[in-house]
Order: sequence, then C-alpha cells, then structure tokens
Amino acid sequence: MSKVAIGLVQMTCLASKEANMAKTILKIRDAAAKGAQIICLQELFTSLYFCDVEAYENFLLAEAVPGLSTETLSQLAAELKVVIIASLFEKRTEGLYHNTTAVLDADGAYLGKYRKMHIPDDPAYYEKFYFTPGDLGYKVFQTKYAKLGVLICWDQWYPEASRITALMGAEVLFYPTAIGWATSQDEATNTEQYNAWQTIQRSHAVANGVHVVSVNRVGLEQDGAMQFWGGSFVSNPFGALIYKASHDQEEVAVVTIDTKETDRYRTHWPFLRDRRIDSYQPITKRFIDEV
Repeated sequence: MSKVAIGLVQMTCLASKEANMAKTILKIRDAAAKGAQIICLQELFTSLYFCDVEAYENFLLAEAVPGLSTETLSQLAAELKVVIIASLFEKRTEGLYHNTTAVLDADGAYLGKYRKMHIPDDPAYYEKFYFTPGDLGYKVFQTKYAKLGVLICWDQWYPEASRITALMGAEVLFYPTAIGWATSQDEATNTEQYNAWQTIQRSHAVANGVHVVSVNRVGLEQDGAMQFWGGSFVSNPFGALIYKASHDQEEVAVVTIDTKETDRYRTHWPFLRDRRIDSYQPITKRFIDEV
C-alpha cells in the first residue's frame, strides 16, 4: 500500500481534559468518515497549553502512557480501523515527566511512544520546568498503513532529528505541535515566524525525500495573550504544499499521499547517495572552536 489518507485534527482546547477528549473523539470520527487511515492530533491536545507558566498544580494534568487516554483511543482506533498519533503529558513516575506521543495501530494495538527530545525554555513556553528530555531515542512505528516517524514541536527546528528518523526508515514524518503568536506582536513579525516554522519543516521533506505532516493547535489561550497559529500542513517529498489549514479555524482535513513518491524524488535528487558520512563527526560537538 503506497497511497495513504492522512487525517489532520486542528482544534481549540478547553480547560477540561474530559471535554477535550470528547471533542477529539468526535473529530477523529469525522476524519475517519472522510476516509482517513492515519490521524494525527496536535501536541498536548487533552488540555490548554499549560507551559505558559511554571505552576506545580499543572503536573496534575499528567498521566501514565500507556494509560487511560491510550486505552480510550485504542478502542476507537480498532473500531474505526485507523491509526491514531496522540500527544500526551506523560507521568513516568513520581517527579519525572515527559512530553510524549503514543502511536496506536488500526487494530487498536499500542505500538509504543516517542518522548520529545528537544525541550524549549522561552517566554510563555517554559517546557523545561515540566518535561525531562526524551531518553528513548528517535523512533519509527510500523503501522498497518505506513512506517511513521514521530517528532514533537520544538524537534521540528532540528534537521538532525528528521534526518535520523528518516534514516531509520520513516516513510512519513509527523510533527504534533503547539506554537503561536503573542497577540502583542505586529503582523510582519507574525508572518516571519510562521514562514520560518513552515520552511524548516518543508526543508526536512526535501532533504530526506519524505512527506511531512505538521498538526498545530489553534485559538486564543493564556488569557488572550497567545494566538496559536494553526496553519497545519502537509508537504510532499520535495517541499511542495499539498494542504495548508487556516490560522484561526478548527479544521479536520484528510489528504491522500503516495509514499512511492519518495523513491522518485530520492532517485532524481540523490541527497542520501551523496552524503559524506565520513566527514560528519563534528556534528556531535556543541560548537567548533577555533584551532
């Protein structure tokens, strides 16, 4: 199977975890009814984006992975015969937490999880307060419909992460995301930031010859100080946009891709063939100081 229908769920979130899960289930059903086979949810979809503040009570939002949410979604995946990519706040043990994405196969099987490797610490994105960096390495998941690579939000700025995941055999790279604009910013800054975000991910598609799917949340949060910019998209293996969502609306989209395109693009643009792996040792250094 090379043609795969990808479902993207871009939505606003509420303070209630139960309400968010109920809303998400309805949108997954909508995507499945439109023909989706693999459905990707946005980052931390069960809650508002809580990393805008450093507050200990927010740790109560965390859960075991696998756990209650994955059990709920596993049953749904089996019923609808869809793969679900679900981003969750994982409580690993007392005092140890991760930003984690679980992958559920089309028969409901829990295939495993990826823990976010790159953790930001910026104004309104205080993720280092909450999340320990991932220790599972980069991951791929062989699902019924395709072999998936999953990375999370801040990972999307790092070509090393996409390269390694692609080298592990990922046919599609998925990026569950939560990123937005400060509402105090001017339009030129907003445009520059969104374009950089989209461009870096499309460049991963080009460099690795694979489709990229990025699913972002949308809506005003943080008492109106942050506008999550939506703009979820699908890129083909040469960086061309196949689909782009709006910046201010909830959307459930289904986009059919053909993973056979990878072979064509990699053959005509043989970046993997021409890699000089013998020269890349310096990439493991933080910075190359003058000798």
